[in-house]
Amino acid sequence: MKTLFSRFVKDESGATAIEYGLIAAGISVAIIAVVNGLGSKLTSTFSSISSQLN
Repeated sequence: MKTLFSRFVKDESGATAIEYGLIAAGISVAIIAVVNGLGSKLTSTFSSISSQLN
């Protein structure tokens, strides 16, 4: 039982998976922020082009 507990404490694979998950979540938030910023700029650009064509 003691060796099982010591192996469980030394096992870091779960911590690594959580860290990778947090990194992926951070990258996702950054991508969403950039896409939202570009989306609003593109909307205003296409609105300007549309108004100039009419």
